Amino acid sequence: MTPLGEFLARPATDVAPLLLGAVLHGRDVSVRLTEVEAYLGEHDPGSHAFRGRTRRSAVMFGPAGHLYVYFSYGMHVCANIVVGAEGEATAVLLRAGEVVAGLDVARSRRVTSKTDADLARGPARLCVALGISLADDGARLGELFRLDLPPHPIAVVETGPRTGVSGEGGSDAYPWRFWIPGNSSVSPYKKSVLKQPV
Repeated sequence: MTPLGEFLARPATDVAPLLLGAVLHGRDVSVRLTEVEAYLGEHDPGSHAFRGRTRRSAVMFGPAGHLYVYFSYGMHVCANIVVGAEGEATAVLLRAGEVVAGLDVARSRRVTSKTDADLARGPARLCVALGISLADDGARLGELFRLDLPPHPIAVVETGPRTGVSGEGGSDAYPWRFWIPGNSSVSPYKKSVLKQPV
């Protein structure tokens, strides 16, 4: 197993905060991650794997180091990095980041963004900026997409409820959203209005 594979083959709640500051390189654009969320598979009411393996969630049950890409609310593409042991279906949602390379390309993809901080603020915008599509579901990191871990963990990390996730115990029971405080690319928090897990 590669050093990155070993790093990712740990619980999502351990890996997620350590991904802050990491740079994900996509199609001619690189984004420094500033906000992520952890999902713990079949033990997590907010996870797509909560009710077991489906065609949609199959990639989550595979080995760490792959992208799990899905369509959200019938209109947005979102991406996760699969982590943990194979079969656990745990992942880290890439919620937001700041574009650190390929700024002109990201601007051309996100023509409605009013500021550069807005280019990858939110999981759907992040995917558009990086050029991630549904066809990238299952892509292995290190090929088309590359992840560079930060040289040192971010010194100060904030944590709180995940955005738009409901389930047993309510969203406050799962403070598994992690972000870099004060960073302008972090997405605004939205409390869940759903009654069932997504």
